Amino acid sequence: MKHAETIDHPARNRNAEIRIARSFDDLLMVYSIRSAVYIAEQECPFAEEFDGNDHCATHLVGFIKGEPTGCIRVRFFYDFAKIERLAVLKRFRKSALASDLVWSGIDLVRRKGFRRIYGTAREGLEGFWARFGGVAISDKKITVSGFKYTEMMVDLDPHPNAITVDRGPYVILRPEGNWDQPGILEISAARPVRDPGENAVQSMHVVT
Repeated sequence: MKHAETIDHPARNRNAEIRIARSFDDLLMVYSIRSAVYIAEQECPFAEEFDGNDHCATHLVGFIKGEPTGCIRVRFFYDFAKIERLAVLKRFRKSALASDLVWSGIDLVRRKGFRRIYGTAREGLEGFWARFGGVAISDKKITVSGFKYTEMMVDLDPHPNAITVDRGPYVILRPEGNWDQPGILEISAARPVRDPGENAVQSMHVVT
């Protein structure tokens, strides 16, 4: 099986930017894109598209010339990550944004130290996921929101700079995905150390 790290990344879209959704506005962009693609185009019921997993996942948002045009969701489990909910607005599907989003998701998963990605490819799109090393793990199809899907797995080579506990406390405290840049808590560490009893709750004596 090909590993994702051993497959050459295609040329990235120079007009595209991909970032992790961190703000409420970023999540609104994600929800808007998925609503346009899955609810409007594919007629997916709202409760099936917004399945209760969005606030326990990492989202990536793709921009073309500053306009939010695509997104993808990543969820993390015991020894694998699941990449899902890839969506690109219809008028931008001839761009490389879909591939860029998947590669960015794979890069994130590898940096977090995971070695396997599980996903489901809609029937007929297995070849797209095979570009990233995806291999079908079952002959049986599963049905989700009216479409058949193939279960697929990607094996990953270890990332040479994966985030482990040995990287140090400040690296682990940095914002998700920005592990190579000093975070705000490292800057705050330069402030004078406070007395641990300074803001402790004082015991109260109640007179009866």
